[in-house]
Amino acid sequence: MASQRNGTIYTGVTSDLIQRAHQHRTATTGFTAQHNCKMLVWFEQYETMESAINREKQIKAGSRKSKLKLIEASNPNWRDLYAEIL
Repeated sequence: MASQRNGTIYTGVTSDLIQRAHQHRTATTGFTAQHNCKMLVWFEQYETMESAINREKQIKAGSRKSKLKLIEASNPNWRDLYAEIL
């Protein structure tokens, strides 16, 4: 999730992307509300939660530059992908 192009980026893991993205978009408290991280700009899917959590840790351990590269490789215009997953 992101606030805007090159803005604040939030990385997380969920078993229900549609529900979790909706929660971010309607948040009134917490990190995502405070930083306005309401755009789904990138996601990956995994067969198991364990795999997803391992990947999340890898991404969070990376630099901001590496996160920007991940997003821009598949979404160079930083489109909000939420409507595409509905």
